[in-house]
Amino acid sequence: MIKKLILLCLFIGFCTTATSKSDETCDRTCLEKWVDRYLAAMRDQDRNPEMFAPSLKFTEDGVQLPFGNEGLWYSMSGIGNYRFYVPDVETQQVAFLGTVREKAVRGREESLSALALRLRIRNNRIIEIEQIVIRPDSVNSSAGDFPPTGPAVEAMGAPHPIFKESIPEAKRMSRKELIKTADYYFTGLENNDGKGYYPFTDDCVRFENGVDVLLNTNKETGEKTRTTCKKQFEEGVKGIVTRIRDRRFVAVDREKGIVFSFAFFDHDFIHWTWQLAELFKIENGQIRRIEAIFHRAPYGMNSGWSTFEQGISNEVQED
Repeated sequence: MIKKLILLCLFIGFCTTATSKSDETCDRTCLEKWVDRYLAAMRDQDRNPEMFAPSLKFTEDGVQLPFGNEGLWYSMSGIGNYRFYVPDVETQQVAFLGTVREKAVRGREESLSALALRLRIRNNRIIEIEQIVIRPDSVNSSAGDFPPTGPAVEAMGAPHPIFKESIPEAKRMSRKELIKTADYYFTGLENNDGKGYYPFTDDCVRFENGVDVLLNTNKETGEKTRTTCKKQFEEGVKGIVTRIRDRRFVAVDREKGIVFSFAFFDHDFIHWTWQLAELFKIENGQIRRIEAIFHRAPYGMNSGWSTFEQGISNEVQED
């Protein structure tokens, strides 16, 4: 009888330990390491079942693909230097904006591409992978106004020091407050009437595809001048977009005041859609710095993670 009790206690103890281990949550550093592990696995085409859940869902550029041998998993040859992590301990997700190298494939030269990534972690495995790859092909790039995105992002070197600054705990905004502030950006741009609420700091800077879009260069004289985020919204971006939809705020870093989002910009008059990843540094209820990468997608494209109703809506979506 005693032996049976001991065995029962041992069994119960084991079960308790196993359960608590599976329920462990990743801290910031742990989540960032998952990105590094994933990038290395994709580069090496390592589909280790101890790293990826059997039920894993994988999308690239809004399309669900078989995992492990298509998309960037097929063509990636190296990891770039630009790495921007947005860990979300509350939802056990981590977002990433960076660069990767792709091998020469079927006439395409070896290239440097920009990557926006979201991973969701459960029970020490990746259960969701969502990525956008901005390649240098003219059909996918923002040709004309921007240089190739990958090299431009790589040239930034590292995230601006402002992004690394922690918000004093007493001044940290709630998750909902941070998302609400970031969404003012999308709503203001969608309404594009110059009369919206634009919560930008005076020193707000916005980078799109690695380019400082507030810096203006006179083509004749070479003289450089700067505008502000607020002035640009009030005067310079009127009437350029008809709908900003599928606004998915997928990672929130309250400690740093950073919100990472995926969305689509529709232009119905030319049947053109931008698929983008955009992140915001927010302090005291104001947006201080913005980074985005985007490329052209089929008009009306869905993210692969939303219903039709969600994908066509301009309402906030969050985990």
